[in-house]
Amino acid sequence: MPDRGGGPTGPRIRVGRPSRRVRTLLMTLGVLAVLGMVFTMFAGFWTDWLWYRSVDYSSVFTTTLSTKIGLFFVFGLLMAVSVGFNIWLAHRLRPPLSAMSMEQQNLDRYRMGIAPYKKWLLLGITALVGLIAGASASSQWRTWLMWVNGVSFGQKDPQFNLDVSFYAFDLPWYRFLLGFGFAAAILGLIAAALTHYLYGGLRITSPGARATAAATGHLSVLLGIFVTLKAVAYWLDRYGLAVKSSDFKATDSWTGLRYVDANAYLPAKTILFCIAVICALLFFATLWRRTWQLPVIGFGLMVLSAILIGGLYPAIVQKFQVQPNEQAKEAPYVEKNLAATREAYGIDDSQVTDYPGIAETKDQAKLRDDVANAASIRIMDPNIVSPTFQQLQQIRNYYAFPTNLDVDRYAKDGKEQDTVIGLRELNYAGIPKRNWINDHFRYTHGYGVVAAEGTSADSGGRPAFTESDLPSKGDLGTYEQRVYYGERTTTYSIVGGPQKEIDYSDDSGEKTYSYKGDSGVNLDNPVNRAAYAVAFGEPQILYSGAIGEGSRVLYNRTPKERVEAIAPWLTIDGDAYPAVVEGRIQWIVDAYTTTNGYPYASRTTLGDTTADSLTATNDQRAVVAQQNQVNYIRNSVKATVDAYSGEVKLYQWDTQDPVLKTWMKAFPDTVEPRGEISQELMAHLRYPQDLFKVQRELLTRYHVKDANTFLSGSEVWQVPDDPTNKTGETVPPYYLSMKMPDQNEQVFSLTTTFTPNGRDNLSAFMAVNADPGTEDYGKIRILKLPTSTTVSGPKQVQSQFNSQQDIAETIRLLRGGDSEVEYGNLLTVPLDGGLLYVEPVYVRGGGLKYPLLRKVLVTYGGQTAFEDTLEQALDKVFGGEGTPVEPPADEGEDEGTDEGTTPPPPSTEQPSTVQEALNDAQKAFDAGQEALKNNDWEAYGRAQKDLEDALRRAEEAQPGGAGGARSSPSADPSSSPQANS
Repeated sequence: MPDRGGGPTGPRIRVGRPSRRVRTLLMTLGVLAVLGMVFTMFAGFWTDWLWYRSVDYSSVFTTTLSTKIGLFFVFGLLMAVSVGFNIWLAHRLRPPLSAMSMEQQNLDRYRMGIAPYKKWLLLGITALVGLIAGASASSQWRTWLMWVNGVSFGQKDPQFNLDVSFYAFDLPWYRFLLGFGFAAAILGLIAAALTHYLYGGLRITSPGARATAAATGHLSVLLGIFVTLKAVAYWLDRYGLAVKSSDFKATDSWTGLRYVDANAYLPAKTILFCIAVICALLFFATLWRRTWQLPVIGFGLMVLSAILIGGLYPAIVQKFQVQPNEQAKEAPYVEKNLAATREAYGIDDSQVTDYPGIAETKDQAKLRDDVANAASIRIMDPNIVSPTFQQLQQIRNYYAFPTNLDVDRYAKDGKEQDTVIGLRELNYAGIPKRNWINDHFRYTHGYGVVAAEGTSADSGGRPAFTESDLPSKGDLGTYEQRVYYGERTTTYSIVGGPQKEIDYSDDSGEKTYSYKGDSGVNLDNPVNRAAYAVAFGEPQILYSGAIGEGSRVLYNRTPKERVEAIAPWLTIDGDAYPAVVEGRIQWIVDAYTTTNGYPYASRTTLGDTTADSLTATNDQRAVVAQQNQVNYIRNSVKATVDAYSGEVKLYQWDTQDPVLKTWMKAFPDTVEPRGEISQELMAHLRYPQDLFKVQRELLTRYHVKDANTFLSGSEVWQVPDDPTNKTGETVPPYYLSMKMPDQNEQVFSLTTTFTPNGRDNLSAFMAVNADPGTEDYGKIRILKLPTSTTVSGPKQVQSQFNSQQDIAETIRLLRGGDSEVEYGNLLTVPLDGGLLYVEPVYVRGGGLKYPLLRKVLVTYGGQTAFEDTLEQALDKVFGGEGTPVEPPADEGEDEGTDEGTTPPPPSTEQPSTVQEALNDAQKAFDAGQEALKNNDWEAYGRAQKDLEDALRRAEEAQPGGAGGARSSPSADPSSSPQANS
């Protein structure tokens, strides 16, 4: 027998416990890891609190946070209790003995497996559903605050005679509660059914009854609650018809009741409500009857009724009552939609006036004199000349201007004039040496305002600057020029500490500066430093010697970002613009209150409606929308952001807006009264672009007030595409000081044009008074052109410009070498019954690569001119010497050569001397370019004289001496010796 004794079989290895030192080390590391995780989560909360406190809007943070926490715990607890109670009750109602079947024997293993962990399992399930429900509920903080603080609109809907506030503030909250109730009932039902099945209350394959009496009663009550909620849903659906969106051939997005809604869906919802109530009572009755027969029959009846009454019956009404006589049936409801939509978007007072579109006066001299009174025509396009500002006023590579400049009004010699303005902001890409110290400590701010007259240019085609150089000086006087907050400051800076900042450089060298404002968060506290090191993911903040006493961190620095953060209930306009106000640079930000619960008002999508050719190339101009789908909007708040201190102020602009009043109740003391706006600030406020774009889009359909005309679609307009570029997006609105026919003097206005749907001729011209200093600020005026007269629209005017023989040839010459031609804003000005079109033309030439104004295109009453200056072009058009314009092509015909295409060949009937002169002009131009490259200024001067002589001969050789081909020798920017000096 083998020896089975316990003799030695080899060395034995003892696994001892870790030493006390190792255990202590492991415990310490574990505690540190937990503390690190907790601090990481805490850092985001703490830095947010510090930021809100630094801008004096801590109440926004505390109100929002407390509301979210309250909703999280209340609804999380309700959901956890609902699910947990049903699990507990199902377990308590389990049968004492399980049937001895294969099904129950298999379940016994699961019952035994979870028996030791039942309490923990119950707590885990309830905690999980509670967390999910609480997180979902906390996102409804806006809905809760609007419901609990809602104020009356003072207007009632035409169907149910309820105040609009019910739909805007109450109904969204009731729908959330209903959705929460459905979720709780369904989860409770599922949890109870699974528990009953696990413990034998429900059986699928076992012999005998499929459910115990206790399980039947429990599940019946839950089903009764579900059906009761369905009855409430049917009742709320009745009111939901007033804000329901649907497709309708008269409009892309119809909101409100139509004939089929009022006469089929509304009674159907009432009938279904009654059926659901009866069905719910049958389920509750199962507690006593202990049978599912009647509830199941009732539920089946409800489902069948929903199909027949809620689906089939309305379809029959639509097919056999509405469609045969749709216009008569729908007209009363269309009138309600028209009235509500016009009121909700603030276009109900828009004034539509018939306008001939053809000059009423034949006195050309008088028309020429009237131009100055009709408009201050802006030939500096703020969307084109930013590179010119950059080249001439950047001064240092670490400065830059925004892609699109802004238009404002400033007084000069006692007269207000349109001004193109931009800030010299910090350009991080231009910092000579990129490192953490330079990016965040030394290069911290921009410097100064640069402004130019909007209505003129200097002799070289450059802007006529009214404020320029570094430091900036000019007409704006003395003001704080440092720009710590701007559209390009998208990263944080640490200022005010031991590390000096670069202020600006001049002939005497580099100037340094240390921030003296109280903006930002103090980093003296090591806890704050640690929190920001974690929040920014930058550990150097914790130990850098560049941070010391007085150091402050500035972040959330773009104007729109700051306003959105302190007023998360506002929708922010895409274009924040700077103004010098009371010795400070202030960013002015327009903000809107919106809702999508205005009964009968059609909805619009802000992101799509506010898109145009500028937002397509500059996403910084996009609207910041809290709600993308809206059917009510008001410019209720004007906000300012100080470019030096970052101070944000919100001013109540629309004092009657109930949505703003609601939010002011929710966030008291955050919005200052309108009376606090100073007169100097008021002078720079304007009508916001995004609101105007929303209104003009709605007015393409809702300019009509007659239901039958609206239904026919014969008066539908469209916003034309921008003819000056190839983005395919709509033309942006333009700010312009001008006078409409019923006005006595020019006012700062925002303008646009309309064309018929699917065509390019002009339908209407629209302008809104954009100057708050006037009595009729915000009044929309629309000049409607007759359908019997064809007036060229923007695309046709642009095509006419490009297809004119002499203009096309001059443009070809301007494009010579490596030059590029850019078309500026095509401005439209009503003048004596007709429409004056003006378009500046810029050239980027040679090595300069920035646009200079070289030509101005003008057309009026069939006459066109293409001259070096606006005055020359106007003189030519109204002197009768302009080139006659062919009438626009009919729809479907070729309307001329689009921008960028090859101009038509010279006419064979044109005298050969014209072509010879143009050939000589091209040779002279090429010779000038070659001389310029060789810095041979004598040869360059001879070439310029030859070019001028050739163009003069070409003009004289044309019939009547017309043509506007008197191109200046300086037509290309590279041809200017001063530009290359």
